[in-house]
Amino acid sequence: MIFKKKFIKESTSENAFKAICFVAILLPILLIIVLIGDALIDGWSRLNLDFLLGLPSRKAEIAGLLPALMGSFYLMLLTAAIAIPLGLGAAIYLEEYASESFLTSLIEINISNLAGVPSIIYGLLGLEIFVRMSHMGRSLLAGACTLALLLLPMVIMVSRESLRVVPKSLREACFALGADRFQTIWKVVLPMSFPGALTGIILSMARAIGETAPLITIGALTYVAFLPDSIHSAFTAMPIQIFNWISRPQKDFHINAAAGIIVLLLVMLILNALAIWLRARLQRKVYW
Repeated sequence: MIFKKKFIKESTSENAFKAICFVAILLPILLIIVLIGDALIDGWSRLNLDFLLGLPSRKAEIAGLLPALMGSFYLMLLTAAIAIPLGLGAAIYLEEYASESFLTSLIEINISNLAGVPSIIYGLLGLEIFVRMSHMGRSLLAGACTLALLLLPMVIMVSRESLRVVPKSLREACFALGADRFQTIWKVVLPMSFPGALTGIILSMARAIGETAPLITIGALTYVAFLPDSIHSAFTAMPIQIFNWISRPQKDFHINAAAGIIVLLLVMLILNALAIWLRARLQRKVYW
């Protein structure tokens, strides 16, 4: 009888805990649905080719998103070209070559801490190092270097976790067959860890494409009526353009901002879907 009462009490507590967890999941989902629905209602009427391929204008009804769209595209290409090789190289060194020491522990602690630093701090760092000290100006290259700094800790951590998943027995088998450390890493460890690392990197890029604070801090332009023609060109990006539109008092510009939010969300969803697809495809190639 005592056992039965205790079981009923535990079951009641477990059900209450499940209900709390369910509400904790449901509330953010409902909030996201409401926000996305509000953006769709406001901005759906502006989603057309004229909006996507048009240039910004002081008249809301003819203003377009093309310079911001292309600016974000070029910015992400440059950011990936800078952050991915440096992040992967740092992860390989720390995981495969570096021995345990005070310096290595200090580097690992700092990388973990840097992953949680607010993005505006990276913007201030980029403003001082790249815009002023390196004389890059308010260019695409300066913006890409700033976002690369933002992504580097995440790329390093994700890549290291992927490298750790590869069994040590595979490394030992390569050494037993006469392979050196470089051949083992290049031929076995990297192909095995690449799907997980690539997924994390693409998800990090999806986060970076929506960053506004670092770009505003380094002085990215809010009104650009031309497409970037080089890495030293002035630029804008989708978050900056949306911020510009939403800060204006006219309601028509708010509609444009809602349409820009929908486009930005679609780009982020495509990047997330690409990460999932690439992971599944690459894992099939690795294991089969």
